[in-house]
Amino acid sequence: MSTPPDDRIVHAPHLPLTAYYASEKERRGFVRNIFDNTARHYDRIERLLALGTGPWYRRQALMRAGLGPGMRVVDVGVGTGLVAREAAELVGDPTLVVGVDPSPGMMANADLPDGVRLVEGRAEEMPLPDAEFDMLSMGYALRHIGDLAAAFAEFHRVLKPGGRLCLLEITRPTHGWSRALLKAYMRGVVPALARVVGGGAETARLWRYYWDTIDACASPDEVLATLRAAGFSDVRCHVEARALSVLAEFQAVKAA
Repeated sequence: MSTPPDDRIVHAPHLPLTAYYASEKERRGFVRNIFDNTARHYDRIERLLALGTGPWYRRQALMRAGLGPGMRVVDVGVGTGLVAREAAELVGDPTLVVGVDPSPGMMANADLPDGVRLVEGRAEEMPLPDAEFDMLSMGYALRHIGDLAAAFAEFHRVLKPGGRLCLLEITRPTHGWSRALLKAYMRGVVPALARVVGGGAETARLWRYYWDTIDACASPDEVLATLRAAGFSDVRCHVEARALSVLAEFQAVKAA
């Protein structure tokens, strides 16, 4: 946690991970570069990682959060489109879906139906109008933003009154044995598989970084408190334990 020039407190999802970047100031460039450099291998390695977070689970999570036909959706941290693709099917019209991401490389490799609009931008500062969307989704990108409070304020701004929020995340297991197994899988097995299938050293590094962000990330209670402070109501967290991971779905509503 650090204080910017305007004395506003930054609610970072985790402390700077100095094994990857020297300071929080350098984090943004590091994150953009590593995703740009690994984008063409991302979906293949993600299927190896799995952890119960495949298309069926993403679709069910969106439905649990209230996504249905005809709703306008913005998917933040759209990446290669893994969540946005499910959202487009559920709403029934790809032109109702907008994806936002800071990585041009990831968006260039997105596999999405025609009509989905992609916009370069950060969660904390999105080039989108006020009160435009019925739902905002984010799939496993919460750990990669710089300021939860600023991002959640933006999420609140772009949602219509009554709009819904669905943030998917992998949280650190509470039991020591499951945490140790997940760490070994993500920092050892997945990077090794990434090298075997052609992802290279940078892709292996990305998945080690993934584990380190999970291990250091703010607790679900802290995320929920920050959502409430941003003005959201009906704030809750649905948790499913699958294989080695704990999958959290943060859900909230912008007051009508």
